[in-house]
Order: sequence, then structure tokens, then C-alpha cells
Amino acid sequence: MKLSILLNLQTILILSVTHAKKPNILFIMSDDHAAHAISAYGGRLAKIAPTPNLDRLAEEGALFENVFCTNSICSPSRACVLTGQYNHTNGAVDLGGRVLPGEQMLPIQMKKAGYETAMIGKWHLKVEPKDFDYYCVLPGQGKYHGPSFRIRGDKPWGKNLIEFPEKHSTDAITDLTLEWLKSRKDEKPFFLMHHYKAPHDYFENADRYESYLADIDIPEPDTLWKRDSKFGSLATRGHNDELIPHIGTSIGNRNPRRSYLRDLPDRFPNEFPKNYDPQNFSDKENTRLAYNAYLKKFLRCVKGIDDNLGRLFAHLEAAGQLDNTLIVYTADQGFMLGEHDFQDKRWMYEESMRMPFLVRYPKTIKPAQNFDTIIENVDFAPTLLDFAGGLIPQSVQGKSFKSILESGKEPKNWKKVAYYRYWMHMAHHDNPAHIGMRTKRYKLIYFYGCNYQGEYQTPAGWELYDMVKDPGETKNLYDDPKHAKLVNSLKQWFAKLRKKVGDDGSHYPACEKIVQEFWDYSDADRKRAVAISNEYSKRRKSELAEGLYNPKTSGKP
Repeated sequence: MKLSILLNLQTILILSVTHAKKPNILFIMSDDHAAHAISAYGGRLAKIAPTPNLDRLAEEGALFENVFCTNSICSPSRACVLTGQYNHTNGAVDLGGRVLPGEQMLPIQMKKAGYETAMIGKWHLKVEPKDFDYYCVLPGQGKYHGPSFRIRGDKPWGKNLIEFPEKHSTDAITDLTLEWLKSRKDEKPFFLMHHYKAPHDYFENADRYESYLADIDIPEPDTLWKRDSKFGSLATRGHNDELIPHIGTSIGNRNPRRSYLRDLPDRFPNEFPKNYDPQNFSDKENTRLAYNAYLKKFLRCVKGIDDNLGRLFAHLEAAGQLDNTLIVYTADQGFMLGEHDFQDKRWMYEESMRMPFLVRYPKTIKPAQNFDTIIENVDFAPTLLDFAGGLIPQSVQGKSFKSILESGKEPKNWKKVAYYRYWMHMAHHDNPAHIGMRTKRYKLIYFYGCNYQGEYQTPAGWELYDMVKDPGETKNLYDDPKHAKLVNSLKQWFAKLRKKVGDDGSHYPACEKIVQEFWDYSDADRKRAVAISNEYSKRRKSELAEGLYNPKTSGKP
């Protein structure tokens, strides 16, 4: 009897010591927060819109320059983080994406590793986050002001709600997290996914930030005004530039279907001159007004996030848990902040594909580290599980980079390339479907231009950018004879990469047929692409004239 009691006490002691050694894990994700809108990244906005609490993570931990989503859209990126799988594997290829209960790998494995799990804030994966011990999530996109949240309860999923009629969503999400942290028992370490809705468009900041940046002229990217003739391809410009008005929604009036110039004056009249009438201003003046309205609202939402993170960090510090907590900050993707006169994300262009990634854990991660290692969002889950001492299932396609964080060195056998695929052809923001790969030096993009059924084609085209010499992606090198060998080499690598990650075309065979049809991009392929460009241009002009497009839904009628 005494021996049994001693053994039980020994087991309890071992478990207690084990839990004490495990870090709490706080995974913070915002929506559409571009890396170049965090001052630690040193972008054009750093001086006018500093983010001191986020910068603290970089100063006391590590900042990653080359972290990329595999699909720059909300639900697919979140599914990658949750499963550690590419979207063609987890099935969440577009905004209808979901990860079913029982398949929500990350919280399942965290619980097995001895963690209490919670999901608070934006979920955006349709079905119940049932595999978490606790959840309190926004319905769909959720509301910025007066948000409601879905919780576990007696009613069916989605029917159990709590509401905060007087609060902004960023404040409410932080309050909910603080409440959960204060009320939980400390018997287990915690794994908490704390997800903000902000700064997703249409950028409704808390009222207290209305004066922030009000009298500031926001620095502009050069490419807002200059569309170099070498930028883009037949896929993104059309034959003789005939598709420039129709590919990618715009800041100014370039895209006649959907632009911030069209949308923002009615939403945010205080950001425009009194009795504003665009006909009284030049095209450049209108674009500048729309750009400033857009960026100010976006940056006010970011300011709200940074201030609320200050509250969150202060609580952890007061509770004596800050240094025992692995803190990660990221976003589900980047965002175009006026570059190339594009709005939103979806693109494989850098500002959209690139994710911020900051991490702090002073017990094993040295401060002020900066990495240019290629990381994909499928690598997040295995890394977190590695820190938790958890099991990484064989279903996970990503790889842990815990050793990189702790050693400060990238191993020679680490991945040299990131894979990307955007499937939602010409939906919402007029982006053609495309796939590509990103190394530290080069980015290869293939716009195959069709939907899942191989229909509604836009012209196919290839783009190649030297990210060292041309970080703004202004000069497409694909057709430059000097780079012919490089193009051939990268395309061979790309074909092998597709097979390696499992995107073999079997998921949508009709789509893959188009992918293969224009892969070689022979003279005959280009002639066919020109014909498709002409056909699409005529169709778009006709549909616009007849009012067949709804700018709030899809580019496809």
C-alpha cells in the first residue's frame, strides 16, 4: 500500500516537473497584416506608424524575413496552420475551406502533449472548432463593432452566442483572452490561438483612433504610380495591355468594376473632402485620396492590435508567465498596400505572399535574431508541437524549425523553396489562378488562368523576378534571352516540387489539363493566349456595359 502511494506520488511529481518545463504557447494571428506594416520590418511606414509592442518581440526574440503562405487567402492559410498540410491535401483550397472536428490536428496533438487548448477570435473555417478544450470565435468574418462570438453550449453549433454591443472586436478578443487566462487553473501549460479580425478590410478601427494619422500624408510605393512595361505578363496585362483595367482590383480608377476610389468615399466620408465629388479631381488626386483613406484606416486597425498586445503582454508579465510563454505573432497572409495599384491579397507578389513572423521565448531563443530562412505556414504546427514536446503526425507535410530558432543557424538540408497556389480564379478581386515557387533569390509564377473545371479562361503567362536585384518585382525576366537557362532550370525544379508536395493535378483534372497545355509556353501557346486575351477583353467590356458584375461578390458573372 505504501509502495503504491509512493509510486503515485512519484508519477505526479514527474508529471508536474514535466509540465513546469513545457512552455505556455501563445499563437497570435491577425488578418491581412502585411509584414511591411510592422515597424520592426523597416518598411516605408515604420517611422509614421510604429508598432512598439510587436517590435518588442523582434528585439527580445527573432524576426523572419522569408515566411510565406502557400495560398494568400484567409481560410486556406488557417487550414494550413491547423493541419500542417498544403491546401490540396487538407482540401481547404478556397473560402469554403473547412477542417472537420477530429481532423483539427494541432489542438488534438497539443492536448495529447498535456496542454489545455483554447481558440479565441477569428476562426473562419466554417465548422465547429470542437477539438479545442475551449473556444470563443467570431461567426465567419465577424463584425468590427458590437461583435458576437460563438461558444460551446446546449444549443447546436453556431447558436450559442455571447455579444459585446459596445466594444470593438480587437478590444473584445483581448478581453476574452485575458478573462480566459485569469480564470484557468495552472495545472497544465496552455496552448492558446488568439486571432484578431483586424486589419481585414474594410478597416473599421475603434473610434478612439480616428485622429491617429489624420494630418499625415502616407508614404506611397513607387509602383502605385509606375507600372513598368517589364512588369507582369500577358496573363496580368493582356495583349497590348488590354487587360490592365480588368486584372486586379485597384486603388484608383484603373479597374472600372471595383476600386477603393469607388468603395471608400461612401464608407468613410470623413477621410475625403467635404461634399467630395471625384469629377472635381484629377485621376492622380483621386488615387491619392483613396490611397490615404485606405492606409489610414488600415494602420489605425494595426494601432489597435499593437496597443491590445501591450495589455496582453503586461498581464503575462504581472502573472510571472511572460518568459515561460512562447509567443508567436503572424498574420494569415500579407496584403497589398498600394503596390502595383493592387488592393487585397491573393497574389503571389511579395506583399501578399509574405507573412510577418515574430517569436519570443527567452529561455531558448536568443534576442535580436533575424533570419532569411525559407519558412512556409505548413511549418508552423510542427514547430509549435516540437516546442511542446508533442507528437508530429506523419500526415504533417511541414517541418519544425525549432532547431533554427534555438541554434541561430539554418541547416544545410533545410528547404530551399516555398510553394504557392491560388485557386479562386477571377473571384472577388479579379486575380487569375496561378501557381509558383519562391527561393531566396528568385520567384517563378505561372498564371494558368482557369477555374476548377478548366473554364472561364484568362490568358496564360509566366513571370520570373530576381528578388535580390528587384525586390519590388518590377521586371519580369522570363522572356529575357540572358535568363533562358535559368528559366529552364527553375521550371524543371518547379515540376519536381509540385510532385513532392503532392499537387499532381489529380484534384481537378480539367484544370490540370489547362496547366499542362500552356506549361511549355511555345509560340503556339502564346498565340492561343493572345486570342484568349482578346476574347476575355471583349467579354469583360460587354459584361460591364450590361452591369453583369457585382463588385461585392465575384468577378465571374
